[in-house]
Amino acid sequence: MPTPFISKIRKIPLLIRSQGLIGTIRFIARWFRKRYSNGLLVPRIDVCEFYEFLAPPAEHLPPPDNIEPNTINWIIPGFEVGSGGHLNIFRMIWGLEKLGYRSRLHIVGGCQFSSGEAAREAIVAHFCPLAAEVRIGEESLEAAEFTVATSWITAYTVRRFSATNHKVYFIQDMEPWFSPHGSAYVFAEATYGFGFTGITAGKWLSGLMAENYGMKAYPFGFSYEHDRYAPRPRKPGTRKVFFYARHVTPRRGFELGMLALKMVHDQLPDIEFVLAGWDTSGYVVPFPHLNAGVVALDELPDLYSQCDAALVISLTNISLLPLELIACGCPVVSNGGPNVEWLLTDRETAMIAEASPEALAAALVELLRDHELHARLSANGLNFARQSNWADEARKVHGYLEMIREGR
Repeated sequence: MPTPFISKIRKIPLLIRSQGLIGTIRFIARWFRKRYSNGLLVPRIDVCEFYEFLAPPAEHLPPPDNIEPNTINWIIPGFEVGSGGHLNIFRMIWGLEKLGYRSRLHIVGGCQFSSGEAAREAIVAHFCPLAAEVRIGEESLEAAEFTVATSWITAYTVRRFSATNHKVYFIQDMEPWFSPHGSAYVFAEATYGFGFTGITAGKWLSGLMAENYGMKAYPFGFSYEHDRYAPRPRKPGTRKVFFYARHVTPRRGFELGMLALKMVHDQLPDIEFVLAGWDTSGYVVPFPHLNAGVVALDELPDLYSQCDAALVISLTNISLLPLELIACGCPVVSNGGPNVEWLLTDRETAMIAEASPEALAAALVELLRDHELHARLSANGLNFARQSNWADEARKVHGYLEMIREGR
């Protein structure tokens, strides 16, 4: 069993992506101070060594001849079970495998697994039954027709790699916005100027890449697992509102949502709130609630089906959660903006409101009081969700790869 220290070390790549280098260093320093009162010294920080992965290519070499067609290198950061971003990557790889592509996954920037095979076993057990081989480290890369960056950190690896015909950027969110406007922001934003072709999660990102960075980018849409997410029988009891209460992810607007829920409680004191996404026991919650924490995937459909409405806040790209919720018959309230409304339509598939506590609370209260509106949004949402399919999105990405191959 790993020690607490080893467990923290394994989370460093995730911390860096969410909090930046300085934030991660401060987190680790606080951890040491909390557990060691005998004055244990924290080593001095070597910024240059830490950011060695930013190094540009030593020289620009042409790709080798006779690279095998339909081969793809996917460069991914380290992952843990439950990572939604990795699930989307693995799901796309799985869909492309069914269309004749042969993929290899290469984990860079830190990895908790002892070998590529151990990582692959975790992917098959907890994400998708991929055929792809998994390797660890940049040095494990081999020639492939396409090489795909999947995060800003991995984009630096792809920039250095020359044994490929086409460099692609699989962009799921506006990653610079995950960090304060400092070094990590600059390093992340710079990757959009590397000359890769983008394949983005939704039209908002493809438009942003084209308009702000001159990147040619093609969007795919969202779907969900049809065999998992579907309405389940309702149990009698108090009406419930679900909130994606992931306070460790700032872009999910935890504080904004909590203030909105307090306003809902003041007007509808009979409502119970379900807080899920992370443990909230460290917070004072001034209304009746269930602290569901991190919920197992197989338990989510029943939890969603017991809720009369849901609040999901997305301050960067929208998550998959709204689609999964409405596929279970639970209408969603979300903040407005092109980052959300490329997928959801106000009063047709969801309630869209200004990103303020007052506006979000008003939308939830209206949805809970207006039974006709609630029934219409629930029915529309179910119909909208059922029209989507991950296999269709994989075929769309296959078409984009064909266009990239042909230089279109």
